[in-house]
Amino acid sequence: MDRDEKTLARILFQNKIFKSDGQKFEDLFCDIMSYAEPEFRKIKPWGNIGDRKNDGYIENKGIFYQVYAPEDISKNYTEVVRKLEGDFKGLINQWKNVKEFYFVVNEKYKGVNADAEQSLTNLKDIYKLNKSGIITSDNLERKLFLLDDDQIQVIIGSIPKIDTILKLDYSILHEIVGYILELPLKPIIGEIKFPDWDEKIQFNKLSPYSKHLLNNGTQTFGALDLFLHKQSFLAEELQKKMISIYQEIKEKWKSVSFTGEHIFWEMIEQCSPRKSKAFQEAIIVILAKYFESCDIFEEPKNKNK
Repeated sequence: MDRDEKTLARILFQNKIFKSDGQKFEDLFCDIMSYAEPEFRKIKPWGNIGDRKNDGYIENKGIFYQVYAPEDISKNYTEVVRKLEGDFKGLINQWKNVKEFYFVVNEKYKGVNADAEQSLTNLKDIYKLNKSGIITSDNLERKLFLLDDDQIQVIIGSIPKIDTILKLDYSILHEIVGYILELPLKPIIGEIKFPDWDEKIQFNKLSPYSKHLLNNGTQTFGALDLFLHKQSFLAEELQKKMISIYQEIKEKWKSVSFTGEHIFWEMIEQCSPRKSKAFQEAIIVILAKYFESCDIFEEPKNKNK
C-alpha cells in the first residue's frame, strides 16, 4: 500500500475500533492474532461452561489472552480492574502452563486507568508470570499494520481506489476535527497559558477577533497534542496538509492587496467539513497549533534580532 492507501486503511480500522463492542471487538482481535501469530487459537464459548476465562491462547508458549470491550470505558474503570482480576484468577484455576497473560481492552484510544496497570503488575508478581500486559487499541493497530497488505484488507475490508476519492488528504484533517468535537469543555491537562504571539498577529494583520479565536483554540492544545503523539503518522500528515493549504491560499492572494486576515478566514472555510460554528471552532484549534509552531503565517522580520 502507498501512503494514501495506508492512511485510508488506518481510518477504516479506527472506525471499526470505535464501533466494536463486546463480541465484535473480540472477533476483530482474534482475526488479527490469527494472522500475526499462526499458532494462536481462539476459544469459542460452549454452553454453560463458557470459555473458561480464556478468549484465545498460544498453547506451546503458555500465552493467554482475555478480551474486554465495554461501550464506554470511562464509565467502567472499576469494572476494568474487577474483570481483569476475576478473569485471571478464573483462568489460572482452569488452565495449565500459564506463562504470560494479556488483558485486551478496547478503550477506543482513550488509554487505561493506572489502577488496571498496577493490578496486572501485582498479579504478575504473585503468580510469577514471565510477562503480562494490557493490549489497547493503538497496540492492536500497530500489530495490524505489520501484516501483509492482503491480510490487512481481509481485516478491514477492501480499500476504495484512491483515484475515485476526491480530496483524500482532507480525510486526515476531518478525522482530527471529529476528535476535537468530542472533547469535554474542561481542558484535559495542565493550566492553559496563551502563547506570546502578539507580534506575529500584528505582523500578519489579524484582527482582535481572530486573535481572540486563536487564544480560545489554545485551550485544546493539551488534548490535541496527546492525540497526535499517539498517532505520529497523523501528526506528520496534518502538518503537511496545513502548510500546503496555507501556501496555496497565500499564492492565490499574492497578486492583489491582502492581509493575513483574508488567509485566516479562507483557511477556516476551506478546512471545515461543514459551515457551522462547532466545526469552524475545531479548525481554529488546528490553526492555532500551527500558527504557534510557525508552520503557517509569516514570522515578524525582526524576530531573530
